[in-house]
Amino acid sequence: MVGVLQYAKRRVDALRGNYETQRIHEDDLGTHFQLLLLVVVVVFPIAVALAVSTKQSGVVTSVVDLFPGGNAVENYREVLVDYQFGRFMWNSLAMSVVIVVGKLIISVFAAMAIVYYRVPYKDLVFLFILFTLLLPVPVRFIPLFQLMNDLGWSNTILAITVPYLASATTVFILRQHFLSIPTSIVETAKLDGVGPLKFMLFVLLPMSKGVLVGVSIIMFVYAWNQYLWPLIIIDSEANQVAQVGLQLLQGDVQGGQLSWSLVMAGSTLTLLPPLLLMIVFRKPLLETFSIQQK
Repeated sequence: MVGVLQYAKRRVDALRGNYETQRIHEDDLGTHFQLLLLVVVVVFPIAVALAVSTKQSGVVTSVVDLFPGGNAVENYREVLVDYQFGRFMWNSLAMSVVIVVGKLIISVFAAMAIVYYRVPYKDLVFLFILFTLLLPVPVRFIPLFQLMNDLGWSNTILAITVPYLASATTVFILRQHFLSIPTSIVETAKLDGVGPLKFMLFVLLPMSKGVLVGVSIIMFVYAWNQYLWPLIIIDSEANQVAQVGLQLLQGDVQGGQLSWSLVMAGSTLTLLPPLLLMIVFRKPLLETFSIQQK
């Protein structure tokens, strides 16, 4: 009798285990289907842009028009050479690199001072830094425009980089990461007589490589996508950035019809630098988004 009960119990446990395994597999299948659907929604517009950029005119009237054409080389050559889109991308790259480097330097010093040093009213200062996030960027355009003109920086790279060197978001992310560093490391550095600069260069930065790379990618994408401020402050077409260059492509009408193939070619070229960076440095980027306070 005891053996029968034990056998029945084992059978029930086995059936229960099979049911739970099947339920887990069904949950995984549903999750994978949702992820696949999300990928299709995200990738489909990019695939359409790539296909249209290879057409002669780029007009899509049926599903057949979504297949790649044979004008890819000519379209991209025309955009890069005839419309000088390569210059626009170079200007965007220079602007983005200057902004990323400047933001990193300023934000690292600010976050280090807030976390590790006794600064009077530093909590109030940090709250004021966060308060700047509530101010929409276009609100600052009028005083910034007047300031750039007074300094003689209009139509220069200084006008599209200096106003973006301070970043409350970057200071906040770095502060949260610095708080997660064990206190014992900080105390050991102090006991060894390590100065502020040595502590930053040989302790803080090596322990923050992943976060710094992730923050840099976020800042690069933000700077690369700037449109309104460069459009306002830059007068010369040769000094414009890629996002404004796309608008210039849309403003060119050939034979009474907009050449969507050229517009999509320019859009694809504009998408490539931030997309490649996000793919290559995806791990540090995910680490940046998962920062938690100690």
